[in-house]
Amino acid sequence: MRALRHLLPLVILAVLFGACQRRVTRIDPNTTTDLSGRWNDSDSRMVAEELTKQALMEPWRGRFLDAKKRNPVIIVGVIQNKSSEHIEAETFIKDMQRVFVNAGSVRVVQNAVLREAMRKERGDQSQFASPETQKKFGRELGADFMVFGTIFSTEDAVNRKRTVTYQVNLEFADLETNEIVWIGEKKIKKFIAN
Repeated sequence: MRALRHLLPLVILAVLFGACQRRVTRIDPNTTTDLSGRWNDSDSRMVAEELTKQALMEPWRGRFLDAKKRNPVIIVGVIQNKSSEHIEAETFIKDMQRVFVNAGSVRVVQNAVLREAMRKERGDQSQFASPETQKKFGRELGADFMVFGTIFSTEDAVNRKRTVTYQVNLEFADLETNEIVWIGEKKIKKFIAN
């Protein structure tokens, strides 16, 4: 009986700990999930895919191909988050770059921060790598177009119901002339009821 009295608190603690544990199930990352109603990975992927595919179908690319006889080189510049919530723009940028690169109809170069890291690596190679494997300076691709964008959100609520509308605007600008050659827009509207 005495041993049972000492075990009882451990049993109670084990039961409480077991009841408080979170259950995690792995799901396919491409599955659309929306638990909170906020911007999420599915929204980022869907908007990036739709806008980049839309951009590639527009006349700016054909005009460039006719004039230069090669695929345009683009750089994804600043994507501003002007929404009412925290949105990691870098995830959206990577989703866009993935679609552009995999489409094969444009070439994509790194942003300024990563270009500097690559230049540093080339500098290190010039000192430490064998001459036959060193990468040379002055062979970078210059971008023809820069992609800019903004993510907005508007919310409407009454009682325990609300809608959130996300609007993503992208534009392509010619780096030589500053001409805007394409503007795209995608909206997502979510209804949340508690």
